[in-house]
Amino acid sequence: MKKIVAINLGSTSTKIAYYEDETCVFKDNIKHEASVIKGFNSIWDQLDYRTEQIEAYLAKKHIKIEDLDAVATRGGHTEPIVGGVYRINEKMLEQSGSEKYGNHPTDLGLRIANEFAKRGVQAFTVDPPTTDEFEKLARYSGIPSIERRSSFHVLNHRAVGMQYAKDMGKKYEDLNLVGVHMGGGISVSVHKKGKLVDANNALDGDGPFSANRCCTVPIGELIKLCYSGDYTYDQMRKLINGNSGLMGYLGENDAKIIEDRALAGDEKCKEVMEAMCYQVAKEIGADATVLKGDVDAILFTGGMAHSKWIVGMISEYVKYIAPIAVYPGEYEMQSLGLNTLAALNGQTEIKELK
Repeated sequence: MKKIVAINLGSTSTKIAYYEDETCVFKDNIKHEASVIKGFNSIWDQLDYRTEQIEAYLAKKHIKIEDLDAVATRGGHTEPIVGGVYRINEKMLEQSGSEKYGNHPTDLGLRIANEFAKRGVQAFTVDPPTTDEFEKLARYSGIPSIERRSSFHVLNHRAVGMQYAKDMGKKYEDLNLVGVHMGGGISVSVHKKGKLVDANNALDGDGPFSANRCCTVPIGELIKLCYSGDYTYDQMRKLINGNSGLMGYLGENDAKIIEDRALAGDEKCKEVMEAMCYQVAKEIGADATVLKGDVDAILFTGGMAHSKWIVGMISEYVKYIAPIAVYPGEYEMQSLGLNTLAALNGQTEIKELK
């Protein structure tokens, strides 16, 4: 029997799951007080704190790190790589730590898993966010010095695509799908016969605005803001990822709270949510054209997929394209656990960044 712990770090929480072979014995979310997190200057300073929190939680479940076969973490940011199961190595840690390719609490997850590896546990990541299976035409931006890059919720997109295929009794590699992940960021992806060949950069690139990110904006006006003298570089970064989207328009980034206000009669909340859904629908339509209209299904996932109101608004625009399936929440922990198990059993190749 293989024993695997999966971790997924967020800004103020750490998701954790424990697997014995295919069985998820428990799954939980360790919440960290915002006041504590704010006391750290960077995510890297949280290494000891987060590690201790994970170990303390596992101790309550009578699980020792030394007794595990593997720890799997949602991956950090490295150079573009193909999808799969990766052993965490020094090059991956170096690139993640450089922040050259992006920075997110999941980058710290690599370091935590590596610390556990020093105690005899294998450490892996699965389908990291810089997984790049884009086709050539998807990379063009219009400016030769700027290339569109793969940076989105790859782990959950692929996991939900594979779950849908399983539910339909089909092979993921035989399907064309449009995936819609709606969480803190919103990413819409093209699944073409088992590969994620296009998607918007939901971190700081393009696509629909979301809870606290603007993504695609009129570029001329953005340039004016950058050179207005009203913002520093760091302030602009915070504006486009942190203080825009729902947060920028409404001063609130919790979609459930905004939905409740809208349904209670708040017209501003209603209009902003409708605008977000309008943009998501446009992105779905654009991705359907990549598949030349040959779309087997549109898959909704992420936290906002729990909302029938939000999914319903978007569906009204796109239901003519293909059948719609909804997978609320995330399948990331399941993907980490089961793909790691397959790697340990020799059913999936273990890759390394070289």
